[in-house]
Amino acid sequence: MKIISAEFIKSVYERIQCPDDSRPEISFLGRSNVGKSSLLNSLLQRRKLARTSNTPGRTQCINFFLVNDRIYFVDLPGYGYAKVSKSMRSEWGKMAEEYLADRDELVLSIHLVDSRHEPTTLDMQLHEWLVTNQKPHIVVATKADKLSKRDLQKSIKILRSKMSESLVIPYSSATGDGRDELWTLIENSVKNK
Repeated sequence: MKIISAEFIKSVYERIQCPDDSRPEISFLGRSNVGKSSLLNSLLQRRKLARTSNTPGRTQCINFFLVNDRIYFVDLPGYGYAKVSKSMRSEWGKMAEEYLADRDELVLSIHLVDSRHEPTTLDMQLHEWLVTNQKPHIVVATKADKLSKRDLQKSIKILRSKMSESLVIPYSSATGDGRDELWTLIENSVKNK
């Protein structure tokens, strides 16, 4: 897809603050250090649109980015490791679950997992929630460039086995490998809305 425009619109802390213009939405979710911001920047071919950090857990709200004045990319708070209180972590989870469960504009969730590791318990819980609730989703194995070709194939095989109900694709924010395939899947989900 040709990116004509991509801009940060707003951060929301409650569902009532979400945009209400009925544009389709694509959500991005995963562990705190899985590379969501890097993937968003890579997909949108922008260097610093989504803020990246070496400190996991920086995203503490739901961030909306408007792409080509047509669709929203929605960056949800990461789960898992984050140097914050348990109550704040619980609030993030509640906010994300409410968004995923009830948002009519949501046409696709992109669940990011780190290709270098087997999926965590939290990765599997999110996957099972998406499957059980019949939410359209894709599993994207990030940081694919960090593995040899052989190790990446092995990792993808494990992910496809553990998440057999889902399409799993490898992605590298550094090289752009997987970008065209992911954009095709995003465009198809938007067309089907």
